[in-house]
Amino acid sequence: MDNQQIHSSIVSFIWSIADDCLRDVYVRGKYRDVILPMTVIRRLDVLLEDTKQKVLDMKAKLDASNLSENFQWEALCSVTGQAFCNSSPFCLRDLTAKTHKQTLITDFEAYLEGFSPNVQEIIEKFKFRNQLQTMNNANILGDVIAKFVAGDINLSPKPIYDDDGITIKYPGLDNHGMGMIFEELIRRFNEENNEEAGEHWTPRDVVELMADLVFMPVADKILDAPYTIYDGACGTGGMLTLAEEKLKTLAEGRGRELSIYLFGQEINPETYAIATADLLLKGNGDQARNIKYGSTLSQDWHSDMTFDFMLSNPPYGKSWKGDSEKLGGKGKIIDSRFTLTHDGQELNMIPRTSDGQLLFLLNNIAKMKHDTPLGSRIAEVHNGSSIFTGDAGSGESNTRRYIIENDLLEAVIAVPENMFYNTGIGTFIWIISNKKEARRRGKIQLIDATEMKSPLRKNLGSKNCEFTPEIREEIIRIFMEMQENNISKIFNNDEFGYWSITVERPLRLKIYPEREIPESIFKTHQEYDTTIKALGRVRDYLDDWKQFARLTGLKEAVLKKIRPFITERDPDAKPLTHEADPELRDVESVPFTYEGGIEAFMKNEVLPYAPDAYVDETKTQIGYEISFTKYFYRPEELRSMNEILEGINKLDIESREILSGLEEDFIS
Repeated sequence: MDNQQIHSSIVSFIWSIADDCLRDVYVRGKYRDVILPMTVIRRLDVLLEDTKQKVLDMKAKLDASNLSENFQWEALCSVTGQAFCNSSPFCLRDLTAKTHKQTLITDFEAYLEGFSPNVQEIIEKFKFRNQLQTMNNANILGDVIAKFVAGDINLSPKPIYDDDGITIKYPGLDNHGMGMIFEELIRRFNEENNEEAGEHWTPRDVVELMADLVFMPVADKILDAPYTIYDGACGTGGMLTLAEEKLKTLAEGRGRELSIYLFGQEINPETYAIATADLLLKGNGDQARNIKYGSTLSQDWHSDMTFDFMLSNPPYGKSWKGDSEKLGGKGKIIDSRFTLTHDGQELNMIPRTSDGQLLFLLNNIAKMKHDTPLGSRIAEVHNGSSIFTGDAGSGESNTRRYIIENDLLEAVIAVPENMFYNTGIGTFIWIISNKKEARRRGKIQLIDATEMKSPLRKNLGSKNCEFTPEIREEIIRIFMEMQENNISKIFNNDEFGYWSITVERPLRLKIYPEREIPESIFKTHQEYDTTIKALGRVRDYLDDWKQFARLTGLKEAVLKKIRPFITERDPDAKPLTHEADPELRDVESVPFTYEGGIEAFMKNEVLPYAPDAYVDETKTQIGYEISFTKYFYRPEELRSMNEILEGINKLDIESREILSGLEEDFIS
């Protein structure tokens, strides 16, 4: 069996535990509350089995020396060779033979209490202890434990052999394979619970492409030095660990030895727990402490840090209203990550509260290094909203403006639909760098990789295709060579900028002084009477409001009240200077690349049709958007005239045959 089949068989078996043991006790949406923590606990357990007695012996010595428990953990972990340990008298398999359910739950609770503090946090985030009494009361706790320690699956990194001691019955499961199993289980649970499209997991093939896009352009510049990798929406940590693996491989291939430090943050307690557990399983206890729990937007635990490389797949199309309120509420947010000064102008980059995806990109940009030779490189996945949603001056448009005008955007790659497990929507990979190589300065590369995919033999949720190594290699080649062809185009930065101008036309009013005016709009009858008499005295300039108003002698406040009742818009009337007609107002987008700019645009595109039009310069805004449809539009091939005529003739013959049949039926 290949790795995918092995992983699928393990996932299927674990899933069957839920159906076999939990069906009558939990609703399907709650299976995860038991299955996910038990999977983590069993994986930790198998790594501690071989050293159990040594840990107990060390524990006895430490207790005899009256050393406080808080100071014992480091010594106990050194015995296990792991970043964690369990000082209880039990392994998980010791608990399956218990027959009295009260004894079982007591011993199982003691087993959980025996884990080191770093595992205790994981158990707490899963809220697993809340499930123990429910399972014990239903008499299924022992069954669940028995299933996980049965010989039907192997969650250990060591292989299980047949009785002959030679043939491998179940191969060992490495840390990456364990991570894949966690994510597949979560994917299935999300499907069961109809999770939102934005809450999805990044497949390995997409992460590998992102890592290559980040690392390959600087692979030859990597030194024997420490490097940091950060993910502000790290989920189960798969993107961090795979990026670490990629960077190490690249460095080793070039004879480099480097230290890599991982940092991340995750708001979902379950996935945070799995990310932390994954790093513990890899022996990275210090790294696990770098994964923080909480919202990156409103509780940034890495606010004082900068990073060399950043990869992320933040939630998109998801409300961040709660974060907005914690930050002070829209209009009052002053977080320096999201309100930046550009060309002496403060740009408010706060997007709609219904979608906060671009804030994660700004968070990463705020954490870029500026004083190192490589600077920082970012790869981030977004949906189409990030590249074009938002009018000029909006938070989304201002974000694109800041990124492009500061020459941070290297490329955007359009990814095929149905590449992710829980959503089929099209996505885009942004590549950001603050130390562009010379040939990329002032330019942006767009790559349309929507047709570069290979179908899967079997769908994984919504995912029905993948990037094979060969496809990834071709995308990287096109990117690295800055090749221009039908799927790759390179533009100057100003290609994506435009002025949003407000085109006004003067208000023109025809006056009808004899029309009735409600007396109720006046303060006194005398004021009403004076107004009516004043209107009666003027019979000229009925197409010139300015002159008419002057001749009445009425005060400005009175004229303002009566004008709606005695005037109508009329294109033949005299224009009112300094007063625009809101019904004739129009907003136009003028590309930065339009020769001659706004003035030429007005002369060529507007004034020939509306000679009295003018631009209200106080309302002019700068906007940026990226439209793949505009640059990669592929028109459908139209049928030839002969094909159309043949089709018409065929339909004509078929209709005649039908009518003939109806006539015969009627006659008979």
